[in-house]
Amino acid sequence: MRQNVETFIGCDAAFADAKIVLFGAPFDSTTSFRPGARFGSAAMRHESFGIETWSPYQNLDLTDYAVFDAGDLELCFGSAEMALADIRARAEEILQAGKLPLLLGGEHLVTLGSVRAVAEKYPDLHIVHFDAHADLRDDYLGAKLSHACVIRRCHELVGDGRIHQFCIRSGDREEFCFAKAHTELHPFDFTGLEELCDRLARTGTPVYFTIDLDCLDPACFPGTGTPEAGGVTFPQLLKAILAVAKTNVVAADLNELAPMLDPSGVSTAMACKVLRELLLALLAS
Repeated sequence: MRQNVETFIGCDAAFADAKIVLFGAPFDSTTSFRPGARFGSAAMRHESFGIETWSPYQNLDLTDYAVFDAGDLELCFGSAEMALADIRARAEEILQAGKLPLLLGGEHLVTLGSVRAVAEKYPDLHIVHFDAHADLRDDYLGAKLSHACVIRRCHELVGDGRIHQFCIRSGDREEFCFAKAHTELHPFDFTGLEELCDRLARTGTPVYFTIDLDCLDPACFPGTGTPEAGGVTFPQLLKAILAVAKTNVVAADLNELAPMLDPSGVSTAMACKVLRELLLALLAS
């Protein structure tokens, strides 16, 4: 892999030296409300130079670690399955090199491509999922591959009791019924997260960590395709990220920034800071 021309700030290490490899999946072809997440990963790279590599929250600096930024994949917008296959192939390449893949979306469906690769390597994989939406529909308007169905498709890979959902405040009745029977769903906030992470850390369970940025309150993060009233603050999200980073995270993603939906640029700046803190938390763990 070659380093991207424009990298996320502080993520310009050589591939061979890197512990984490960033790669983007600029795909939003199944977005059901407001498109634009395909521009999220590029916007995070470009706008990251408005923040520092140093985190006063964690007393850590990205320049003290090695992260490789592989840039965005070139994906087929007309075929979700082809896009997912390309995402899976890139995640497999990173895993085979002994590194942690960190995927930047894109809409949330892109997670499925990465999870397919990670679940093959780690059959006992658990998924920790931050989101406003349950994403547990069996189909959306007849489509099985949709950002509204991504966690349902992930459940088909990992099975009951291995998906832990937090901040969920939207979904239809069937989704919540499905969650009650098959996943561990925590509505509205991060209640129960510390206990879960302590348990996962004790057992060394491999964890896939997926963050849909619409878990944040749209009052501070309006630049997303399907904003939902309520949500958490940046300090709450940061505390939750630090908790999950103490577990055996083997792969992660950050998705659903649609930068043009917030002309102020605040949402992109927020996404950049979340990514910086996520990277540092994983690197220091």
